[in-house]
Amino acid sequence: MSAIAECVVAFIFGSVVGLLVQRSRFCNTAALRDAILFKSYRNTKALLVAMMILTIGFTGFMTLGAGHPLDFDVGANQFVGLFLFGIGMVLAGACTVSTWVKTGEGNVGALWALVCTFIGMFLFSIAWSWNYWPPAPASMTGEPNLPALQLGFANARTLQDKLGIPAIAFGLVQVAVLFGIYRAILRKEMAQHVRHEQAAAADALETPPAEPKVKVLASRRG
Repeated sequence: MSAIAECVVAFIFGSVVGLLVQRSRFCNTAALRDAILFKSYRNTKALLVAMMILTIGFTGFMTLGAGHPLDFDVGANQFVGLFLFGIGMVLAGACTVSTWVKTGEGNVGALWALVCTFIGMFLFSIAWSWNYWPPAPASMTGEPNLPALQLGFANARTLQDKLGIPAIAFGLVQVAVLFGIYRAILRKEMAQHVRHEQAAAADALETPPAEPKVKVLASRRG
């Protein structure tokens, strides 16, 4: 495939995904925020379904030896970076995907968040080139290296290579956990629905019936 054809395919794919995200109002931040603050699980369920599909897809490709999964050490730098990124998402009120969507819709606040994201990525690239941290290349051995605060490579292919167990097996375990969370959310939503119906029925019983208009008119004439 030529470079022009790849650009055309990428443009079409990106446009379709962008349209779906914009119309569905999907947001990774909302998937957690709405569940915690508002007890609304619409985005949470969508996120879980997407994670299950991606898990099967990625681990399936790894089992067949296809694709090019990245090898990188998991260490303290990942935990610190994810924590800071989470704070940024909360302050911006959106994840990176929905920030792009809101910017396209003309949201100035989202535009500033996107610009600051680019600035942060640029500054990080300078810091990475300057001191090669995090982490130092010598510490990226693929094995636990506690002095360098690295825990080694961590993905399904690594486990497949070390243990001889197909990556899809680990993917199925993760899918089972995600599906368990999905089922728990469905049960919670069902319980909420039942409580709402019971509350509505109780309110209907406590509310006195309105007097017929005929009786009211008769009393006024009398």
